[in-house]
Amino acid sequence: MSTITVRGLDDDVIRALKVRAAREGRSMEAEVRGILTAATRSIDAELGFGTFLSEAFNGVGAPDIPSRTDFPESVDLP
Repeated sequence: MSTITVRGLDDDVIRALKVRAAREGRSMEAEVRGILTAATRSIDAELGFGTFLSEAFNGVGAPDIPSRTDFPESVDLP
């Protein structure tokens, strides 16, 4: 297992991680490990854009579009 060091985190980020870890009843290190693991697993599960759209609009029917009745007049070209 590898170790990484993240430098330059804002104090607000550290504070938020500590609070989040406390809510979950674990250390800040364990919380960060969980966040990173979940983030990288979701990359593998990401869908292609077409699949995403298909699933997002699944069950949505086509809109009612009235037939066109007002056609423009033809233009005679020289």
